[in-house]
Amino acid sequence: MILARNLTALAVLAAALLSSSGASAQISDDVVKIGVLTDMAGPASAPTGQGSVTAAQMAVDDFGGKVLGKPITVISGDHQDKADIGSAIARRWYDTEQVDLIVDVPVSAVGLAVQSVANEKHRLFITHSTGSADFHGKFCSPYALQWVFDTHALAVGTAQEVVKRGGDTWFFITDDYAFGHSLERDATAVITRNGGKVIGSVRPPFATPDLSSFVLQAQASKAKIIGIAGGPPNNTNEIKTGHEFGVFKGGQQMAGLLVLITDVHALGLPVAQGLLLTTSFYWDMDDKTREWSKRYFAKMNRMPTMWQAGVYSSVMNYLNAIKASGTDEPLKVTAKMREKPIEDFFSRNGKLREDGLMVHDLMLVQVKTPEESKYPWDYYKVLAHIPGDQAFGPPDPVCPLVKK
Repeated sequence: MILARNLTALAVLAAALLSSSGASAQISDDVVKIGVLTDMAGPASAPTGQGSVTAAQMAVDDFGGKVLGKPITVISGDHQDKADIGSAIARRWYDTEQVDLIVDVPVSAVGLAVQSVANEKHRLFITHSTGSADFHGKFCSPYALQWVFDTHALAVGTAQEVVKRGGDTWFFITDDYAFGHSLERDATAVITRNGGKVIGSVRPPFATPDLSSFVLQAQASKAKIIGIAGGPPNNTNEIKTGHEFGVFKGGQQMAGLLVLITDVHALGLPVAQGLLLTTSFYWDMDDKTREWSKRYFAKMNRMPTMWQAGVYSSVMNYLNAIKASGTDEPLKVTAKMREKPIEDFFSRNGKLREDGLMVHDLMLVQVKTPEESKYPWDYYKVLAHIPGDQAFGPPDPVCPLVKK
């Protein structure tokens, strides 16, 4: 009888322990699945694409391939820079393939479409290459995080620091779509607030084949700074055309509000030298950035962009938050991610705000001359470090997640 009671007590205790363990370590579907939704062959494929997939897989491998005893898998998809395709893939991933987290997603229109699906499905989305400040502003969502940059930070980082250095007259070549308009608007506000002046602007359509007339108008303005407000492919073609027309030799400078190191590599230093830009990450900044970037280079044969480095950083922080919280439930994971500073090879003085924006320090850099560059991918001179709070500014009160 005593033996039976003891066995019963042990069984109850074992059941309680198992129940407690199950409650503290909850992984949906017994696997953590991360989907890298990106541009695999279009204009953003070099700074995102396979490099972003590789960065995510590196984070999973460095983490050990499992979290809370459950496997971690990485899948990828190509949204072809189209919002309808991006949202359809995201919906399928969340609904039928049980993806827990979607990352990357270049092009703001696609990013905002995927954000809408994530909000609807109550699944997590972290973007690295979507720059619209609306992402954490009027469209903010508890299920969406913006990890690397926004248009406001790039505008402040470049415009404010350049005006401080005497670049007080500007002319913009602005891509004629929402992202370009946002860059010009935010930069103009910073320029005028700091005592500078915007002389004018022109707005070429996306992927304009011949940008000569637009660059000539900017050159004729005699503005000290020609602001490039847009992304690939127009931005690199404008810089190339500016070089052909002798913009730099004539005493003007070009400031790229969105330029990636892969863009500089494609242009080459003879063409890109002197260009000013803001970045969240530079592979050759210090020992930590070099160590990770050289491992990445061994896999991709090129150095990472800020977007690709940001993918690794966010995936690693996400997995650590799952481990610490004992669950992959999205809101519990993001709450855990907000508890500590985000300090790694990518982020300096980082913190995840309540509006979903990861605020961290940025750098204003200038592209070196061929003579200044001492080894492959030695492209940037760091001119200034810009504190994150200064670059990103305060949370937008229009976001309902922001405490009033």
